[in-house]
Amino acid sequence: MEDASAAAIIDARGIVTGWSEGARRLTGYPSAEAVGRAARELLAEDVPPAAVTARSGTVMVRHRDGYLVGIRVSGCAVTGPDGEPGGYVITAAPPGRAETSLAGRAFQQASVSMSVFDTGQRYLRLNEAACHVMGVSEEALLGRHFPETVEEADHNRGFDWHLRHVVETGRPLRYESYTGAPALNREHAWVTEMWPVRDAAGELVGTALAAFDSTDQYWARQRLALLNEAAAAIGTTLDVVRTAEEVIGVVVPGFADFASVDLSDWVLGADEAPAVPAEAISLRRVAHGSVTEGTPEAAVHLGDADVYPSFSPIARAMREGRAVVAQAGEPSFMRWVAERNARAPGGRPYRLGAHSMMAVPLRARGTTLGVAVAVRIHQPDDYGEDDAVFAEELASRAAVCVDNARRFARERTTALALQHSLLPKGLPGQAAVEVAHRYLPSGSAAGIGGDWFDVIPLSGSRVALVVGDVVGHGIPSTATMGRLVTAVRTLADVDLPPDELLTHLDDLVTHLASDGDDVPELGATCLYAVYDPVARRLNLAAAGHPAPALVLPDGSARLIPMSAGPPLGVGGLPFEATELQLPEGSVVALYTDGLVEDRDRDVDHATAELCRALTVPADSLDALCDTVLKSVLPEEPGDDVALLLARTRALGTGEVATWDVAPDPAQVAAARQAATEQLTAWGLDEAAFVTELVVSELVTNAIRYGAPPVQLRLIRDRTLICEVSDGSSTSPHLRRAHQDDEGGRGLLLVAQLTQRWGSRQTTRGKTIWCEQPLPPLP
Repeated sequence: MEDASAAAIIDARGIVTGWSEGARRLTGYPSAEAVGRAARELLAEDVPPAAVTARSGTVMVRHRDGYLVGIRVSGCAVTGPDGEPGGYVITAAPPGRAETSLAGRAFQQASVSMSVFDTGQRYLRLNEAACHVMGVSEEALLGRHFPETVEEADHNRGFDWHLRHVVETGRPLRYESYTGAPALNREHAWVTEMWPVRDAAGELVGTALAAFDSTDQYWARQRLALLNEAAAAIGTTLDVVRTAEEVIGVVVPGFADFASVDLSDWVLGADEAPAVPAEAISLRRVAHGSVTEGTPEAAVHLGDADVYPSFSPIARAMREGRAVVAQAGEPSFMRWVAERNARAPGGRPYRLGAHSMMAVPLRARGTTLGVAVAVRIHQPDDYGEDDAVFAEELASRAAVCVDNARRFARERTTALALQHSLLPKGLPGQAAVEVAHRYLPSGSAAGIGGDWFDVIPLSGSRVALVVGDVVGHGIPSTATMGRLVTAVRTLADVDLPPDELLTHLDDLVTHLASDGDDVPELGATCLYAVYDPVARRLNLAAAGHPAPALVLPDGSARLIPMSAGPPLGVGGLPFEATELQLPEGSVVALYTDGLVEDRDRDVDHATAELCRALTVPADSLDALCDTVLKSVLPEEPGDDVALLLARTRALGTGEVATWDVAPDPAQVAAARQAATEQLTAWGLDEAAFVTELVVSELVTNAIRYGAPPVQLRLIRDRTLICEVSDGSSTSPHLRRAHQDDEGGRGLLLVAQLTQRWGSRQTTRGKTIWCEQPLPPLP
């Protein structure tokens, strides 16, 4: 038995009376030094009360060489002949003795870390897994207080608190932690179960625990959490670069110590996707980031292009369409790091710890847009298969967001180019008004809207001012806008009054709707105004559009009172025209609703701000446009904005000559004479010959085919305008005269001699007009 176990006999007074060879081996004390001594002198500390009560437990013995030894002991009482206690036989199993019972072997060989503590948080028992985690043998821990065996750290203090809490409450508990361990070179996730241990009498004598390593499950949950975070954090804007930056923000530092996103140039432009080349691949760096401030690991600057050789993981990922993992020691990884160091030697110290990288293609809708790279430098774990699966899932989500941003940018560019092609680039010079304009496309995710404006010269030195808005965004609204722009110009050429023009425009939109067009889903508004510089009158009508603002020469500003009318496409409702007299130098401001309407702004307040801004002194109309936009618009407008400012001019009596003509053919000669004299007064004798012929033909036609009253008017503007009005509503037209016809050549002659000609309906009949270029000034 001496070889199997250590034994000692202690009498009733606590004196050692027997000592085995096994006890000597265990403590270093020979029997001569142990027998006769008080057993207490051999102990390093008092025996726990629970061990005394149970007559078993772990005691701390000071070895003869001075170090502490934790020994599991059990005691058996010895009685004398009189039946009175005569002492105790104490036995202890030698450390490291193999378990013989099935339960003991199951405990010792369990795959989870299991330990037993007494009520003072001293180690009583550990299995092999627990010793592996702690990095020391069971003998080195037995009897020692837990805080003495670990470093001073928050997670260890938390573990000790839980041990004490089980003893204090007598209830089991479970908690999860992510901490390191003395013998492990990285942090692990643990699920720890602790429960109280009771003796046969129900007294709490210790605490047992089992700790499960849940690192794989922990990282699986972390990856799932990252995917959820990515769903919310990536794609918040429709900007390609910003989307790439959001990808970096998700993976660093949780998944990578350094990450980058490189895209093909065609993704950033308007080209179609080319076939992926088999050899070196050129990509442009759009975003990168790292756990180190300034991202010193990056060898490629933002915005720069880089060529990746075919052996690189990046090129392989692009070609193979899957995640490619490379670890330190592999040829491709070492060549990649060496190439990075050669390109940017300044970042070499920050790349020294790089041990694992992953290149993941960004594929969306069957097209590879670029590649994302993740590198681990400080994180000890290499990338594995689970990481590759996660990275591909994350990259697919990110790629869809990048592709959406690319498609939006392309559609926005197309819509903007189409819209700019439809808007007037250089407004024609004319005497009626001085104009300035601004168009601001929306930067919102909704896309480019259908706002538009136009300035259309009309006969008689008049001018049409137009502003409209197709509700909606993107190419469909821009295409609808193009139809309306063309229609308005065509109707303006007919020289219809504003209310009649809007009626015809409304009929057109209704017709498009009946043909299955999506115009009614978009809706449209329009304001059409005609200014006559001779009469200084403004005639305007609106189809669901905001009323323009008017600034008078005295500096006062107000909205023009008028009926808004129904939007275009409603059909069957009338439009009401408004006419007002304007002093010369008045400023009329036409605009779309994006200038004053927004979900976060009060329309009345914004309109008041518009009127106030229009009264601010400015050196020019262009400067006034900038002042208005700066004063009225928020920092980020939610809709397109079109602004058209027109300062009125007036043609004085010295530039206009009018004669009433009696309906008598004999008055044609008098009309010619009067026109010739007026040209002489204006210094336009060179135009007299053509003007005499034009006046003769037009006045003759008005007297012969029209109805009184007949009136002749000459206007000297940028061109010489000749107008003949009569009371008939029948419009003339060119026709081919046969050889034997006596008439029918007058309008053809007028068309050949003048720059342009036409007719317009008036409230009292019609007006035939023509324009001649003025002779050059000497």
